[in-house]
Amino acid sequence: MQDELTRLSGPVRNGAVGAPAPAGPTIASPGAGLPPPIAAHLPASVPLEDLGRAPEVRGISAWINAGPQTIAALRGKVVLVHFWTFGCFNCRNVQHYVKAWYDRYEAAGFTVIGVHTPELSFERDLANVRQAVADQGVRFPVAFDPDYTTWNDYANRYWPAFYFVDKSGRIRHEHFGEGDYDGSEQVIRELLAETAPPA
Repeated sequence: MQDELTRLSGPVRNGAVGAPAPAGPTIASPGAGLPPPIAAHLPASVPLEDLGRAPEVRGISAWINAGPQTIAALRGKVVLVHFWTFGCFNCRNVQHYVKAWYDRYEAAGFTVIGVHTPELSFERDLANVRQAVADQGVRFPVAFDPDYTTWNDYANRYWPAFYFVDKSGRIRHEHFGEGDYDGSEQVIRELLAETAPPA
């Protein structure tokens, strides 16, 4: 595994801090009903936190690979909100892992919303984004966020960035930059094993 370039963590601000946390979820037998992990050696567990309600995905000028997605409509699923941009070298390096997780865990209730927030002028051209999605073999839904609306709502500052959202719509883990792919996969598995508390 590559060493991660950036490991900065902190509480999600702005729209992510919402209503008080509901009663905590219960955890089923870890791994019960899940496919075998991709990684050969996952950590036994990864500490999960409650970093607030996940902001909605909004201000999106186009969707690729799917119609509009919302955190509210995805309640009951584990969602990875993945900020990236196609010209970013580090984003290209993590894409293999994100695609593999989506393929492996989609049937178990996991999905990805790839929020493409452009950094450079040529990344603001929707035709270029569509071409990059096709060239990179990305199948998960991609939200085009050229005005940084969702980026700002998440108080995000990094490409790539991962926000892991549980079945009740709360952010439970963050990761910025490359690296710790085994840990991220374990987060997915732990969140899938949880039973969401009633609304």
